Amino acid sequence: MPRKPRLFVPGVPQHVVQRGNNRQQTFFDESDFQLYLECLRLAGEEFGVSVHAYVLMTNHVHLLVTPDSVEALSRTMQSVGRQYVLRINRKYRRSGTLWEGRFRAGLVGSERYLLTCYRYIELNPVRAHMVVAPGEYPWSSYASNALGDFDDLIVPHDRYLSLAPTPERRQERYRELFSAAIPGGDLNLLRRATEQSAVAGTEDFQCRLAQKVGRDVSPRPPGRPVRK
Repeated sequence: MPRKPRLFVPGVPQHVVQRGNNRQQTFFDESDFQLYLECLRLAGEEFGVSVHAYVLMTNHVHLLVTPDSVEALSRTMQSVGRQYVLRINRKYRRSGTLWEGRFRAGLVGSERYLLTCYRYIELNPVRAHMVVAPGEYPWSSYASNALGDFDDLIVPHDRYLSLAPTPERRQERYRELFSAAIPGGDLNLLRRATEQSAVAGTEDFQCRLAQKVGRDVSPRPPGRPVRK
């Protein structure tokens, strides 16, 4: 079945996955992680993309973002890809591509699935058995969202801000979310939506968005397994 065109709706959060070409390594030392984050911050500010959560793994990236316009996310990721690859190739005296042909992105309904997506992203190093707890991994937004560490890349989403009226209580409530496992059905829906450029959301949210964009936005039923 042909791949759906990517769906971009201004003001609706998106879960973005960018993978290394052939699953190859994309970050080689600490300065590379820092460079990617700086490229992302500058591009997001230029093109109008707010970053709510992220994790940089050794060969792929997960982001939770909200674009201000239809073109904002594509322009941001194109800019990050160009700037990061140019400087990495120069640094390591390499050539050619570093990332897969295009990033994957799926929309996330804020009423239920947004905070699940936050957790899904920041728990990636735990699922990969790289760390025992998300706070042990340095290249994610967990320290900002859960502990209050300053991160000039992060723009809190309204759903996150609604957890509590004060930053301290908000961070406490956020940490409490990590005490329970993410339901398997929610994980699978987020993954399918991202792979298929569809929507992870309630049926009501999917129907309202489908009417707005004039196309089916619900993920196809499970078939062959999607990648983690």
